[in-house]
Amino acid sequence: MQHPNLFSPKKEAATEPRPLSQRALQWLQQGWRPAGTVFAVALALAFAWSVVNGRHGLSTWYGQRSQERQLKNEIQQLEEENSHLRQHVDRLKKDPDAIEHEAREKLHYARPGEVIYSLPPDPKKQAPTQAR
Repeated sequence: MQHPNLFSPKKEAATEPRPLSQRALQWLQQGWRPAGTVFAVALALAFAWSVVNGRHGLSTWYGQRSQERQLKNEIQQLEEENSHLRQHVDRLKKDPDAIEHEAREKLHYARPGEVIYSLPPDPKKQAPTQAR
């Protein structure tokens, strides 16, 4: 909005130029609201950016949430594996047949008079493990 006296050539010639302090005061009185609005919008945008991308923002939160799910799954798998290993240890402590089976499988032990034949590993079963 323009002041009606700003572009009137007759009145400008008739009046003396105002001092700088009065012009600055008039500019502040007319321009504080737009400047305040621009400042408020800039502050709101900075806050919105911080909420989304900041150190503790949404993107960080989503990443940590995903990592938490992964870790919970890993913990569950490890607990299951731990449970299976405990059961296996308990069987080995209590069951002589389990001990014998383990000794025959892993250590290739044999009873007196038995002969153990070792066959080469199956290439079809070994190929996927080599790909890892």
